[in-house]
Amino acid sequence: MLKAISPIDGRYASQTQALADYFSEYALIRYRVFVEIEYVKALAGLPLPGLERFPESAAAELTRLVNSFPLSDAERIKTLEKETNHDVKAVEYFLKERFEQLGMSEFKEFIHFGLTSQDINNTAFPLLIKHALHHIYLPLLERVLGRLEDMASQWMTVPMLARTHGQPASPTILGKEWKVFSSRLREQLRQLNDVPFHAKFGGATGNLNAHYVSYPGQDWHAFAENFIESLDLKRSYPTTQIEHYDNLAALFHVLMRINTILIDFCRDVWTYISMEYFRQKTVAKEVGSSAMPHKVNPIDFENAEGNLGLANALFDHMASKLPISRLQRDLTDSTVMRNVGVPFGHSILAMNSILKGLDKLILNESQLHADLDRNWMVIAEGIQNILRREGVEQPYEKLKSLTRGKDSIGKKEIHEFIDSLNITAAVKTELKAITPFNYTGKP
Repeated sequence: MLKAISPIDGRYASQTQALADYFSEYALIRYRVFVEIEYVKALAGLPLPGLERFPESAAAELTRLVNSFPLSDAERIKTLEKETNHDVKAVEYFLKERFEQLGMSEFKEFIHFGLTSQDINNTAFPLLIKHALHHIYLPLLERVLGRLEDMASQWMTVPMLARTHGQPASPTILGKEWKVFSSRLREQLRQLNDVPFHAKFGGATGNLNAHYVSYPGQDWHAFAENFIESLDLKRSYPTTQIEHYDNLAALFHVLMRINTILIDFCRDVWTYISMEYFRQKTVAKEVGSSAMPHKVNPIDFENAEGNLGLANALFDHMASKLPISRLQRDLTDSTVMRNVGVPFGHSILAMNSILKGLDKLILNESQLHADLDRNWMVIAEGIQNILRREGVEQPYEKLKSLTRGKDSIGKKEIHEFIDSLNITAAVKTELKAITPFNYTGKP
């Protein structure tokens, strides 16, 4: 790991190791083997000459082959790839070897029958991405969401000075500010779950030419639809030689929006820490700075922000590049798709860092209180609107003259201003009841 080029497989390998089951070279080979085997099993369910004697026991044997797929099988396929200089053809030749070993030589030419490599790739990739999302990414995102929602609920009565353009503004509730982010993420999660996973399955140029010329009496498009749906995917049709990737691009765009929201959150929390609204738990032997012993840096949120940015750069490139291919196909999608696990890796690292950072936060409620107490001018909005209600002339201008650009406006100055107004005693009492601590609306 010390010689890994990418920190995903080096420094951070312990956090990203689970992704290897979906995005490693081994995983891609295994998913290709799975698709090829499922295809042969599906063909065996048709009344095709040459497959009538396909033994019922063979389906279970083939399933065992992929379920117990050892590293040595993947290594054999890589050896065959060196000979063929073609990764999918190597899978086909490997399976033909296995058919011979299983005494099924008479059926081996139905492996990859009528297909092009992209029928396998464009089925394997959406499958592995879907499985990685459901087994790794979504559970972790739910953990982040659950943590944010718990904190929002816990702090739903904590008043906080809001800042617009970085300047003191009408007070808010700390829990509501957390809820803004969880609500945004929930909406993107809904959209993420609505994106379908499509696979291309249509032969060399998308029309199942070889299938129809070999067995013209068979409804091959219906077969392809049923086969892809049996894998819990949707079939893209019509297509060129390859999947058009439009829905995959949509998926990447949603993931980018999730990451963008998390970047926004990280920057806000970083700012709250710098304002001392939060302190951070310390660990005895940890060092915050090689020079300044006092430092407790918000490194988890910084780490998350950096990884989210890297993930988005890659998701953005994939979303804009993959749907574009010259005529029937060029090969640019191949090398790009092989990197699909990288932005997922950076996203996983970021969410782990966010969770770690959240666990270190200690609410410094006294600092929130002090900030509110220093900024009584923020209730001017409420006062001037009550004065509007009471028909007082130019209330905005009166409050502007009192508060704008002043170094310090406290409770004393506000109450003196209220006493100077030509309004009823009841309204003065109402206005004096407004404080920075209760002028928080109803979140």
